[in-house]
Amino acid sequence: MKELVNAIVELDEEKAVEFAEKTIKESGPQAVLDALREAAMIIGDKYERGEYFVADLVVAGELMKAVSEKARRALRELGSTERVVGRLVIGTVEGDIHDIGKNIVVAIAEAVGFEVIDLGVDVPPEKFVEAIKQYNPDVVGLSGLLTSAIDSMKKTVKAIERAGLRTRVKIIIGGGRVDQYACEYVGADAWSNDAAEGVRTMLKWVEEKRVKGG
Repeated sequence: MKELVNAIVELDEEKAVEFAEKTIKESGPQAVLDALREAAMIIGDKYERGEYFVADLVVAGELMKAVSEKARRALRELGSTERVVGRLVIGTVEGDIHDIGKNIVVAIAEAVGFEVIDLGVDVPPEKFVEAIKQYNPDVVGLSGLLTSAIDSMKKTVKAIERAGLRTRVKIIIGGGRVDQYACEYVGADAWSNDAAEGVRTMLKWVEEKRVKGG
């Protein structure tokens, strides 16, 4: 897995794809998703230290999408459910263009049966509000890697509240700088820096909603 992480961080697509296929065969697709998450944190740190630039993030994002798709296909081939268990609206909040962590969550969520509406990156609060009205999701995921993303998450939750939609959805936040304090500050229901753990939380929410007849 270390070889895969290094290849991604070095932005070597050929080696990354090669090591991804090797990791899937030897350790399974979840190991690839774990490697993606680790690489995303390293790349985010390099960007904030000025070692990587926006162009590097774009390359990294495309590379990780390709690797993520291989893991996603492998998960489906393992017999992941085709039944829709819930609906997730997710996006990287306004002012942040990082989508690596978000894409990992999307891959896992789709694999376990979520219908995912991915709004992309640099998403303003109003777009989240519109998506909630249009798609009536069970969960809204707010992603962001930069420290400044925390305030954008808070603005988004406030916009959802002003629209009278807050009680209709559960909100989970994720990214390199989130923690329990950030969760309380933002006004979210939960937080996670682990994509698999975050999806488990979402599954728990939709099951609780189903039991209550929601």
